Amino acid sequence: MRDRMHRPHMSAPSCIVPPIEQLVIRPHIVPLLPTFHRMESENPYLHIKEFEEVCNTFQEGGASIDLMRLKLFPFTLKDKAKIWLNSRRPRSIQTWTDLQAKFLKKFFPTHRTNSLKRQISNFSAKENEKFYECWERYMEVVNACPHHGFDTWLLVSYFYDDMSSSMKQLLETMCEGDFMSKNPEEAMDFLSYVAEVSRGWDEPNAREVGRMKSQPNAKVGMYTLNEDIDMKAKVAAMTRRLEELEMKKMQEVQAISETPVQASRVPFINLMSTWWGSVLRFQLCEKCLGIKQMLLDNSSPITMLHMATPTI
Repeated sequence: MRDRMHRPHMSAPSCIVPPIEQLVIRPHIVPLLPTFHRMESENPYLHIKEFEEVCNTFQEGGASIDLMRLKLFPFTLKDKAKIWLNSRRPRSIQTWTDLQAKFLKKFFPTHRTNSLKRQISNFSAKENEKFYECWERYMEVVNACPHHGFDTWLLVSYFYDDMSSSMKQLLETMCEGDFMSKNPEEAMDFLSYVAEVSRGWDEPNAREVGRMKSQPNAKVGMYTLNEDIDMKAKVAAMTRRLEELEMKKMQEVQAISETPVQASRVPFINLMSTWWGSVLRFQLCEKCLGIKQMLLDNSSPITMLHMATPTI
């Protein structure tokens, strides 16, 4: 009875089917792997993203990347997450895609997805919140649920509709009232640009100047920004416009330089091979020698200019 009640230790079969291909795991890789403990604050999608980044960095030459992920992923699970993996039916997971799907289904259930989608669609700016703070908070929610399923134009609309009036005027000032004419991708890029630029502004807080309010004699629905912020917005808009014009000019110059030039039919092409070409070469050489001598003799600029002028 004693022998039956205290059987020797035996490890349970793994839920992961061991691949035929062999892979040697270097010891220095394991400490660099991210960990997942099944805590409420942890995001399974972010965990997989960080895990794949490490695997891509240390991928061996001829080894399959999916094989590497399949063998290393169990090392990232701790506590309750590791208990979940060990409780899976033996040999029930054969590929990295299968393991990833089961992991996300377990630790990112439907109710969590629906909760984040509601936060995105019902997003609103907080009182006295700065533009870049509001945008970063919104993008944190969006990135926390990469499978939200919303089109880009909807993401822009959810953020724009619930912006404060001062934020909207800041945005419209920087794009010269042309924001709604942008396509969805341009609108997302411009929102990120405004957030990045406005981060460096010394915007006064509510205790110093109070919340931005409408002018006493302004019409209903019209708001005004702090003069300093309004000026910075206009300067930023002008700077962006100049950068766009400069980029357009550079592209036009590049296009012209790449256009093949047609040879002119004017006989001047063969001018240097004629008698007049010999005369020109002689005069140019003479002038060059004269200029060189004047530089050595520290001659006056007026004399140099006069002698450098060719007379044919």
